[in-house]
Amino acid sequence: MNMPKVNPYLVIFIGVISVATSAIFVKLAEAPSGVTAFYRLLFSVLIMLPVFLLKYVKEIKLITKTDWLFSALAGIFLSFHFILWFESLNYTSVASSTVLVTLQPLFAFIGGAIFFKERITMAMIVSGTIAILGSVLISWGDFRISGMALWGDFLALIACALITFYLFFGQSVRKRISLMTYTFIVYGVSTLTLLVYVLMKGEALTGYASHQWIYFLLLAIVPNLLGHTLFNWSIKWVSTSIISVAILFEPVGATILAFYILGETVVITQVLGGLIVILGITAFLLNNKKKKVVHNSKQEENVV
Repeated sequence: MNMPKVNPYLVIFIGVISVATSAIFVKLAEAPSGVTAFYRLLFSVLIMLPVFLLKYVKEIKLITKTDWLFSALAGIFLSFHFILWFESLNYTSVASSTVLVTLQPLFAFIGGAIFFKERITMAMIVSGTIAILGSVLISWGDFRISGMALWGDFLALIACALITFYLFFGQSVRKRISLMTYTFIVYGVSTLTLLVYVLMKGEALTGYASHQWIYFLLLAIVPNLLGHTLFNWSIKWVSTSIISVAILFEPVGATILAFYILGETVVITQVLGGLIVILGITAFLLNNKKKKVVHNSKQEENVV
C-alpha cells in the first residue's frame, strides 16, 4: 500500500481538534440545547444532500425494513445524546462534560457484555474501574463547587450512555450499506426528532443573532463533517485502536480551547480526574484490542 502524501497522524490530530470545538461552539451559540442540536444536524444533512443525491440515492432501494428500523432508532438516540450533552454544558464546565462523555467505550463494553455475552477479562475490569474512579473524582470536585455542576455531570453521563445505544443499533446496519447513506439517514431522522422536540417545547427556531447562525453552521462543518471525515480517511492507514485512543484526547483540546476562548478555568480535581479517565480508557481500549488479537489468532489455529 502506497503511503499518503499527508501524514495520517497529522490528519488524526486535526480531527481531534475539530471534534474538540464542538463544546466550544455550543457554548458560544447561546441557544437552547434542542435548537442548537437541530441546526447542527439540519445543516449537516443539507451539506451532504448533493453528494447523496448524485452518488448514493439508489442505495435506498436496498435497505431492509430492519435496517430502516435500526437506523431510525440510532437517529433518535443520537438526537437525545446531543440534547443532553448540550444541556450539560449549561451546568458544568467544558472540561468535565467532555471528559465524562469519553467514557463511551466503557458503556459499550457493559452493553456488549449484557446483550452480546462478550467475555470480561480482569485487565478490562481494572482499567474500567480506574476510568470510573476518575469520573467520580471529577464529580466530587464539581459537587464541592456547585450542586448544579454535578447535575451537568450526570447529564453528560446519560448522554454518553445514549451514544452507546446509537452505536449498537448502527453497527449491524453499517455492514450492509455505505457510510454516506447510513449517516444521511441517521442525521435525517435526528433532524426530524429534534424538530418535533423543539416544537413541543415551544422554543423559537428563528430570531437568533447572525453570529449564532454562524456557530450553528460551524457545528455542522467542523466537528460533524470535517472531524469524523478525517477519522474515516485515516482508518485506511492506521488501526482503529489508534484512532479510538486519539479521540480520548478530545477533552484535552476542548479544555485548552475553553480556557483561551471562553475563559473557563479548571480545578485540580478536573485535571486529575480527567487524566485518570484518559489513562483508564486508554488501558481499557488497548486490553480490548489485545483480547481481539488473541481471539483471532486462536480462530486461525483452529482453522489450520
